[in-house]
Amino acid sequence: MVARLYPLVQPKPVPQGTPEFEAKRSALLKTFYEKIPQEYYLPQELLSNPPLDVSEIPRTCGILTPEEIEITENYDAVSLAEAIASKKYSAVTVATAFSKRAIISHQLTCCLTQWFMDDAIEQAKQLDEYLEKNGKTIGPLHGVPISIKDHMPIAGTYSSMGFFASIVKNDSDSQMIKILRNLGAVFYCKTNQPQTLMHLESDSHWGRVLNPFNIHLSAGGSTGGEAALVAMKGSVLGVGTDIGGSIRGPSAFCGIYGFKPTSYTLPMKGFLAGTFPAELNILCSSGPMCRSLRDVEFFTKNVIAAKPHLEDPRIVPIPWTGMETPMPKRLKVGIVNNDGFIEPQPPVKRAIKWARDLLSDPKYADIIEVKDFTPHDAAGAWSQIRKTYWPDGGQFERDMISSTGEPIHPLSHWIWKDAEPLGMRDAVTVSAQRGERDDFRIAFAASWEAQDVDVIIGPAFVGPASAHDTAFYWTYTSLYNYVDYPGVVIPTPIKAEAEESYASDYVPLSEACSHVKQLWGETNFVGAPVDLQVNARKYHDNQLLGALALLKDVLQLP
Repeated sequence: MVARLYPLVQPKPVPQGTPEFEAKRSALLKTFYEKIPQEYYLPQELLSNPPLDVSEIPRTCGILTPEEIEITENYDAVSLAEAIASKKYSAVTVATAFSKRAIISHQLTCCLTQWFMDDAIEQAKQLDEYLEKNGKTIGPLHGVPISIKDHMPIAGTYSSMGFFASIVKNDSDSQMIKILRNLGAVFYCKTNQPQTLMHLESDSHWGRVLNPFNIHLSAGGSTGGEAALVAMKGSVLGVGTDIGGSIRGPSAFCGIYGFKPTSYTLPMKGFLAGTFPAELNILCSSGPMCRSLRDVEFFTKNVIAAKPHLEDPRIVPIPWTGMETPMPKRLKVGIVNNDGFIEPQPPVKRAIKWARDLLSDPKYADIIEVKDFTPHDAAGAWSQIRKTYWPDGGQFERDMISSTGEPIHPLSHWIWKDAEPLGMRDAVTVSAQRGERDDFRIAFAASWEAQDVDVIIGPAFVGPASAHDTAFYWTYTSLYNYVDYPGVVIPTPIKAEAEESYASDYVPLSEACSHVKQLWGETNFVGAPVDLQVNARKYHDNQLLGALALLKDVLQLP
């Protein structure tokens, strides 16, 4: 068990592989942990007997100074950039604070794959020298530490797709990293993700990421390391990718903000060493994961301002107006109680009621019209997308994973279960899948138009989070990848409580719905935060942020 060899909490370790694989994995982990100064190690007694909620330990463990606690807890990215620009804090001081908090957070949640504090401090020194010499910052992100998902290449580091055979050394920055570096960002760590990048839980050869608020729950996936790190305040701003919920799911599990734009709004060039067959018909998006709505705006605005479409013609150069976008005199908001396929678990139902009650307050009647909204054929979309993700039946990933003796994790088997019997599809079949997808998108758009809403708000997942190895149903997020609509998940004040139960008149909507209720009864969700998801039409990312600028005050969002 990894927790016995290294300073790491792992209540449910990832499966073991062959002795040869475990020897290689052990050497990799040894290299990682040998870089950590002894003074940053948490007590073994704490790691052996951790509390259910580990989110407060970085503040109380005694490793961080009062100033480092202040820096990591009291700022979002916007205010931190302002504090560095005004010389309240040096970039070195900020990089040191977040590097230390990140490695503390990792010991409690397994959120990191790489940690390069020395490099970060060197980057920060150069930024401090530039500011001192020139009297101005290098860019709007000057000195702001940004955490990066493992598969995104940063020059001089390694990247992977969440399994050992996919590890590669990167000699150059991917496009997103280059843009952020030019804006002044400091890179100090890379974060954990799942085997194949296609789980809604982050479990890789590095270990299993834990939910900071209940370590027996998942932090989500595939950008779960980022979500856990931001929630632990070991990062003020992270970068994720989303092809089925990989930004929104983990952000929701950990109670933070996450934005999945319409595909090719933000750069993705160079993110993977090879091609990704799923993208033949389902396109991925990159986006921010952060603490405040204005950080979503800050990140997106500045990356788009760098004109990434000039280097990557796939990007659609829609001018960004974001939270300044003019909105209709009366915003039509659709409330999703369920998707017609799976009834959400009780805490999510409470969060929906919380939102509905606030939005329906008569004092907002002149600016908000609240309606019920039912997404078109969520069950059909889930059935189609599970096959569409794997035009090769998952064969390439299975072979690559097994080639090193690495075990195939339970959720890897689950995600390609429907596609595996179909094997390698030919071009005619893949083309037919695209036809099915486009027909669905047209029907979905017609349904949205008929229900006459500007944006919708509803569940981000079937529950507040999932127990380890049980993130089976991504229907509330993958639907919006299938139709390529943008979405932002927003925190609510709702947390899962003890003794919550389903309504007495509950009737399952499907076999999957019954399974979700069963999982509720088998799991202790206490303490898990609940996010809700806000969506708009494809290419209406500006309108989505404009609507959120209005909803922010109504919902009292940070």
